[in-house]
Formats: sequence, C-alpha cells, structure tokens
Amino acid sequence: MTETLLRPLLELEVEVGEVLSVGRTHAGERRLIPIHGGRFTGGRERLRAGRILPGGADWQLVRPDGVADIAARYVLETDAGARIEVRSEGYRHGPPEAIARLACGEPVAAHEYYFRTAMRFETASAELAWLNGMLGMAWGERLARAVRLRVLEVL
Repeated sequence: MTETLLRPLLELEVEVGEVLSVGRTHAGERRLIPIHGGRFTGGRERLRAGRILPGGADWQLVRPDGVADIAARYVLETDAGARIEVRSEGYRHGPPEAIARLACGEPVAAHEYYFRTAMRFETASAELAWLNGMLGMAWGERLARAVRLRVLEVL
C-alpha cells in the first residue's frame, strides 16, 4: 500500500496559559504551557462533542535550530461523560519572523509555519474503545491564548 488513508476525527480548541520557561539547557529552552480547558467537536456518533479538562500541559523543548519539540498530555470529556487521555507529540517551526509574531500573540496564518503532531488516545469507555488502538495526525494553529487542532484518524 503506497497511500495513507485519513478520515476526520476531531477539531479541538485548547485554551492555554502563559509559557513558563524552565530555562535554557544544552539541548535548548525547556518550556511548559499549562492547559486550562477548551472544547472539541467530532464527526462520529459517540464522539460528537465535549470539553477539554483543565490540568494538562504541553512540555516543549525549543531546540537551537528553532524547532519546538512538543509533548502534550491532557484529558477530553465527552458530553456523555466519557474521559479520554490524549498524548500528542510533534513539531512546530517556521520562518523566524512568523515564530516571533506567534511569540508576541499576533495572528499568524497556519500556512506560514509547520505545526503537526501524532496523537494517541486511551479511554476506559467501552463505546470509545476503538480509540485505544488508533493513531491520529493533527494539523495545528497557535492562537494568542489557544491552540486549534484538526485531527485526522490514520486508517
């Protein structure tokens, strides 16, 4: 098989807090971005909508070459009450002027930089158990106080 099949899974708007810099190490700048909440919508019968619970975080390493290495963990809660752990790892980078505008909270069109993550899910919900064995690919956009993600299921 030479082509990857993708199907729409979720759209998330993740509310984030201020960047907390842990400091610059030999590997780059270590940062933590707290996740305060948000909402999601889905295209599946049992995964229609819900909220993002506060308490998650995005741990980042901004490498000397300017690439942000992203590792986020947070919890979704469907409107029906099912909870889903999300593990998301990926990269964000782009031209220095676009990244500088993002850092200032200015709007930057998503096509002006690269922001992609691979996502894994874990849930105890029998109705959503299919999430436990699939991968998602997300295309991201950083807003001033949020991150918008469009997630596709890799078939």
